[in-house]
Order: sequence, then C-alpha cells, then structure tokens
Amino acid sequence: MKCHRSFFIAALSSLLMLAPTAGMAQGPSGSGSYYAAADGKKGEELKSALAAIIYNRDEGGSLNDAYKALWTHFQTTDKRPNGTVWDMYSNKREMTFGTDQAGNYKQEGDVYNREHSFPNSWFGGKVMPMYTDLNHLYPTDGYVNNKRSNFPFGETRGESYQSANGFSKLGKCTWPGYTGTVFEPNDEYKGDFARTYFYMVTCYEEKLSDWYANCPDSRATLDGNTYPGLSSWQLEMLMKWASDDPVSEKETARNMAVYSIQKNRNPFIDYPGLERYIWGDLKDVAFSYSSASSVIARTAEDNGSPAVFSPDGVRLSKPRKGLNIIRTQEGKTRKKIKK
Repeated sequence: MKCHRSFFIAALSSLLMLAPTAGMAQGPSGSGSYYAAADGKKGEELKSALAAIIYNRDEGGSLNDAYKALWTHFQTTDKRPNGTVWDMYSNKREMTFGTDQAGNYKQEGDVYNREHSFPNSWFGGKVMPMYTDLNHLYPTDGYVNNKRSNFPFGETRGESYQSANGFSKLGKCTWPGYTGTVFEPNDEYKGDFARTYFYMVTCYEEKLSDWYANCPDSRATLDGNTYPGLSSWQLEMLMKWASDDPVSEKETARNMAVYSIQKNRNPFIDYPGLERYIWGDLKDVAFSYSSASSVIARTAEDNGSPAVFSPDGVRLSKPRKGLNIIRTQEGKTRKKIKK
C-alpha cells in the first residue's frame, strides 16, 4: 500500500514538472520527438498542431494497391494472441485470416471484410488518404458491417438489430441530442472507437467543412467546423466512452503496428486523456509531449480519488466506482464490483 501511495504521489508530481529541454524530451510509447511541434499548445491550437503532425504518412502507393494491402496489414494490426481475426463488431465466432476473408455472406459469422469505422461515404468514397488510413480501418464481420451501414455511432436499445449475444446493436439513439438510427459497439471497444474518431476529426480537420457540406449523413457526427469538429452530442458521448473505456494494451500495440506501416500515429492512444486538453476541462493547460509530464490525472470521481495513468497508458489507480477493469492481452473486460 505504501509503495502504491508513493507511486501515486510521484505520478501526480510529474504533472507539475517543467518539460525537459528539447534535446532530452521523449514522448511515450517510443514516439521520441514525434509530437514535439505540439509542445506547449492548448485547446484548438493543440488540435491543429497535432493535425499537422499526424497527417503526414506513407500512403502505400496507389489507392488500389494500398486498399488491397489492407488484407495483409490486418494480420499485423488486428491479430489476436491466438492468431485469429480481432473483430470488434461481432463475437459469434473467431475467423481465420485469408480463409474467411471477404467473399459472399448470408449471415453473421460467414466472412470478415474491411470496415471504415468512419464511413467512407462521409468523405466522398474512394478518396486518398482517408480511404486507406489504417487508423480507422478494422477487419469486421461482413454481415454486421453491412447492418451498421453508414449510421453514426451512438447508444440504443437495439430494437432494429442486435448481433449474436447482443454484442453490437442498431436502433433509435437514446443519447440526448439525437433521435436518429445509430450503431452501438460493445462496451469493450467504445473507447477504441472514440479515440478513432478523435483522430479522424483532428487529422483531417481542414476537410471537415467539405464533408459536412457534401454528405448530409455525416452531420449527425460532424459540426462542419475545424473546431470542435464533432457535433455537441457526439462529442459529449465519445468523451464519456473514452473515459469509461481507457486505452488498452490492444490499442497501444495496434498503434505501434500502424506506425510501422504508414508512419503516423494516433495521439489519443499515445496520450490517454489527451481529448481533455483539446475539448475538455484541460483546454487551458499547455500540453507537454515528454513522457515525464504526459501522466494525466483524471478529475472524474473514482471512489473519492482521481484515476491516474502512466505514460504508456497503464491505469495506476482504481477504476470508476462500480467497475473493475481487468487488463489482459485480449484487451479489456469488465465485471461488476459487489457493493
């Protein structure tokens, strides 16, 4: 207990430390000085600074070549420890890379395909670099993917459709501010998708106004502006999703794998809680990219104390009341704590 308390105090103290000199500073997860240009920025300015950093990437050749290569890339970015496809839309059965790839499907569990979690119709379809950006592309069950269509993420009772075991749902939105049809992913991956969307509206902030103007279906999610970028209800919901479902080992490993392929990163994975510096209660706090000062103390109540994360995203204090978050190689699972 004494050791944990000392570590907790040390983590909080690091928040108050001045950033190291530029030559010494290092970002988390082996990112080095990748985010150095965003150092000292706040709120909207921080978002734009990050956009300038993460937009640059290796596009992987022509659109057709890069899109075809996704099948191979998924074997690096989305492979479970047991070697099967890591599908975040369905848990009906484990699929095998190659064998169950694409093709025709009649029901859930037949094949997996390439899912644009940020629907490609919102940004005009087959347009580079968004169409092949691995940061928002995932292998998912083809049947469930089709059910999702281009509906926004949201929360629903699932009266229109539920995948096997009620894993994901489709139906009328129950989150205040929107009443249209939404797709709700499983709680286990809500934070993953929230951080994916934070990446998209940051990386492509200069394109958001065009997407909003040209695709009415995008307007439930986007606000048509560079900042904040997301509609008010969507931003509020995704901020909660990100807080309730913290960065996992799965996400960190995937972020590194994507970086090895296309040479850009998702900063919202590298810095758990970064969204608070852009849209939340820390908008007036200067961002520091160094590992020492990237530990974020959350102000959300956690049984009377804030939650604290190490620079690599490992949670150091207790999770929010009522939930015990267990971290494994498989990602995140939750079980209720008896009160």
